[in-house]
Amino acid sequence: MSFLQQVVVARATLFAFAAMGVLWGAYAALIPDTKAMLGAGDAAFGSLILATPIAATITMLFAPRISPRFGQHVLPVACLALAIAFAVPGWLHVPAMFALAMVFVGSTNGFLDVTMNARVSAIEADTGLHLMNLNHAAYSFGYAGSAILTGVARDAGWPPGEVLTVTGVIVALCVPLAIERGHGVNGFARSVKESGGLGMLPVWGGLIAMIAFMAENSSENWSALHIERTLGGSKHEGSFGPAVLALTMGIGRTFGQVVVAHVDEGKMMRWGAIIAALGTAIVGLAPTPAVAYGGLVIAGLGGSVLAPNVFAVVGRLSSPERRAHVIARATALGYLGYFFGPPTLGFMSEILGLAYALVAMAAVILLVLVLYPRLIATGDRSGHKT
Repeated sequence: MSFLQQVVVARATLFAFAAMGVLWGAYAALIPDTKAMLGAGDAAFGSLILATPIAATITMLFAPRISPRFGQHVLPVACLALAIAFAVPGWLHVPAMFALAMVFVGSTNGFLDVTMNARVSAIEADTGLHLMNLNHAAYSFGYAGSAILTGVARDAGWPPGEVLTVTGVIVALCVPLAIERGHGVNGFARSVKESGGLGMLPVWGGLIAMIAFMAENSSENWSALHIERTLGGSKHEGSFGPAVLALTMGIGRTFGQVVVAHVDEGKMMRWGAIIAALGTAIVGLAPTPAVAYGGLVIAGLGGSVLAPNVFAVVGRLSSPERRAHVIARATALGYLGYFFGPPTLGFMSEILGLAYALVAMAAVILLVLVLYPRLIATGDRSGHKT
């Protein structure tokens, strides 16, 4: 099947991934202005967004029960809810109210994330296609484009509330792109959880995804501040940092979509982790914004293959009747890293400084080299081969 045909098959999920990327790209590029608006330091800001991952994780665990009730409308409903959620925090100058709004963001994001990953896994099972890299690339490209445009808006004097509201409205207007027709299009509709638990498969897969997302979202959320505050860059240069990382991750994932059928996934995961760690360390130790951009390019290219491939492997190693629930569990665990990464880096920054906190994050990425063989061994013992 051609690349264009794959895009057509995955049209609804591609929009969902891109929509999430657009919303988070705007949010990440606004971090310096948002912190200034709230009058919060690194650790304080990390504390304000700490409830976000908790809300997201709780929602993810209940998503397999809630999602089937929406049937074929689950993706557009989830996309619309996330767009509405993001329109609120930028207007709230009171820290407690901002934190409460971010709980709503976490809940809606968690629901959409599990739903769209489960749907992609179901499409892969039905068609025999590899679509995870393509869908995660849509997230990265949406993130990059949004971060770049947000930098332009910041230079023009737009405050966080206006930027996030406009972004949310644009996503909401495009929600019809996520509509699918026919029965059985819900990623959870045909999944029945067996007794006896789900085993270690979602644990090892989730831990790898946790590290991948922790590194990715930490760099995306804090690179703008690192470039502006540590390296003395302008607002536009700061906003360009998350965009560089996301753009290169999008390129890496698009390339990965093409080569995944021809290259051993184990090699892709090993080299991806090594390259991502190297790039993240370069970002932390960079003396200038230009060097930091180079590090972000390296980190983006290496890290781009980690999350999509591990979700694809987890889905493939799962039995059909458990697949959606295993994906949901692995996603919930993985996105603890996505959400806990930024606040964790904030706390580390208070102690080590932002530059060395990024270097420490690079060391964490290398744990993938230990965890991936355990994932494959678990799949082999359960009788499912990659």
